[in-house]
Amino acid sequence: MNFLDPNLEAYVAKHSEQEPELLQKLARETHLKVLQPRMLSGAYQGRLLSLLSKLTSPKRILEIGTYTGYSALCLAEGLQSGGQIDTIDKDEELTDMQRRYFDASIFGKHIVQHLGNAAEIIPAIEGTFDFVFIDADKEQYPLYFDLIVNRVSSGGLIIADNVLWSGKVMDAAIDEATQSLQVFNSKVAKDSRVETVILPVRDGLTLLRKI
Repeated sequence: MNFLDPNLEAYVAKHSEQEPELLQKLARETHLKVLQPRMLSGAYQGRLLSLLSKLTSPKRILEIGTYTGYSALCLAEGLQSGGQIDTIDKDEELTDMQRRYFDASIFGKHIVQHLGNAAEIIPAIEGTFDFVFIDADKEQYPLYFDLIVNRVSSGGLIIADNVLWSGKVMDAAIDEATQSLQVFNSKVAKDSRVETVILPVRDGLTLLRKI
């Protein structure tokens, strides 16, 4: 769900930085060949992710939910020299497509794919992170936060996507995903380890700065 009037949203996109050609190709292929293409971050949100990554200049990025690799490529634009993205997804059918676009970019050798259950993979990845992007199973958002918050460097950034869930978070929870997002939103707002702001971008984007 988008919360802006479509005409105003088009104006915002037109007057923002435009996506690189490789990402345009990836978006087209995703819409043509992959189920649920609305899961793609998209040009405007992708440029926002890219800019936030460039502003924070992370050495280590963790992405929970790769999908076709669009957001990983956006985040990679801000990596420090020699930096790395660890990106996790459970859909084996998408790994070849992800890799093809990663290797077509200048960031291919800096992006490490992990296939499987994120809750099991995250503890197995060593080190701390400067930037975390959460965009996988909504039912697991509270768990993902618990798994990563103490592993984010001071001043690091955590971003969670889809936190407004088409506005359903305002209503009585009717499904597990909505309930989990309500729990997550309340949880992070009260957590003294992070500073929290929700942006009404697309389906809602939470920015969390680790204190």
